[in-house]
Amino acid sequence: MSRVAHRRHRAASPGPWLCLFVCLLGASARAELVVIMHPDSAPPRLDRQAIVNIFMGRHFRLPGGGAVVPVDSQCCREEFYRGLVDKTLPEINSYWARLVFSGRGSPPQQIADSAEVLELVSQNPGLIGYVERSVLDARVAVVYAFSP
Repeated sequence: MSRVAHRRHRAASPGPWLCLFVCLLGASARAELVVIMHPDSAPPRLDRQAIVNIFMGRHFRLPGGGAVVPVDSQCCREEFYRGLVDKTLPEINSYWARLVFSGRGSPPQQIADSAEVLELVSQNPGLIGYVERSVLDARVAVVYAFSP
């Protein structure tokens, strides 16, 4: 690459400050996620470790003994797992690939959006899912909320 072309290339790339600004802007605009269940089967609260165990396929029962099936929301899946276990989607997909290959589990069913997760969880007492707090209604109970 010639010196002139190299200078143009460097001038066209965004600086580190711009990248930092965009990251901070995205972090502040994030929606607050909550974990929801059907009100008839929901315990009063679940702790973070119980949520990790359920969504990472380690437990299939609530601490109180009821069966539970997790569902993922495709629209906020990356944010959910980043907040829950500090993993990226490729890391989560790799984790589930290992479990599926070894026969020790299968990943949560992926649902298109929060509205559909809300609808499914409100109609099925054994499901647990996550949605943005902004879409909540009285049909479901919040069992865990990520601190902002």
